[in-house]
Amino acid sequence: MNVSKSDEQVVAKKAGGLNPAIILPILYVIALAIYLFLFGNPSNFKADPNISGASVAFADVESKELHPESFMGIIYMGGPVVHILVLFMITVVVFSLERFFILGKAAGKGNLDNFVVKVRSLLNQNKINEALEECDRQEGSVGNVVKEGLTTYKALSTDTTLNKEQKMVALNKAIEEATTLEMPMLEKNMMILSTLGTVATLVALLGTVIGMIKAFFALGSGGGTPDAAALSIGISEALINTALGIGTSAIAIILYNYFTSKIDGLTYKIDEIAMSIQQSFAEFN
Repeated sequence: MNVSKSDEQVVAKKAGGLNPAIILPILYVIALAIYLFLFGNPSNFKADPNISGASVAFADVESKELHPESFMGIIYMGGPVVHILVLFMITVVVFSLERFFILGKAAGKGNLDNFVVKVRSLLNQNKINEALEECDRQEGSVGNVVKEGLTTYKALSTDTTLNKEQKMVALNKAIEEATTLEMPMLEKNMMILSTLGTVATLVALLGTVIGMIKAFFALGSGGGTPDAAALSIGISEALINTALGIGTSAIAIILYNYFTSKIDGLTYKIDEIAMSIQQSFAEFN
């Protein structure tokens, strides 16, 4: 039945994709660089004689000498929590692109709906070899599972040691095992999108609380005369973190649901053809 060969191919496929343990530290460095050198670039702030050139990028966000004159400068004023939220955003983008290409590859080279129709038609005519050729042309996770089922179908057709009921059990088991081996590749890194959909909001809330603490501290300091600059910085920091966190969370949730729907669609196609294989086997054997 060539089960071992198929298993080796599927395991090799599962080894593909991005490794979070390697990618996340790299993305953190990129996010920190974006925060310091893009958002904190001196060109994003009004010139001040008390601060020299590049030192603006490392200046204290609470410094009253920082006067942002661009949107990037305003984001920089959100404080150090911003670079964590930037990390979350680019992580969502990177792993979403990865899932997009992986799931596209899993669907195969041809139109998946046409593939299902062709295979079911060939099964109704008991043309197993032609159906196997369609699987070779389609490739992808769906093609791999169907090919494994058809290979088992072909082997069991000539097996004289098992009765029909035992053959049906063996066929069903082969399809289930092939599907189980393909699923990890489809669902890999989906947990990252799911987690960021929740965590981004919580981190943003942390940044919001920190900003409001600074705002109220400025309001209560100064012996009855509130520090207007410090108050506005604290409020802006809170709102910036809120906006970044909500935006990141919304995008992560939308993309997670989109990819989950794609995976469910692939699984449904596999189940649809698997049922046709079992029905065909019961009819012709």
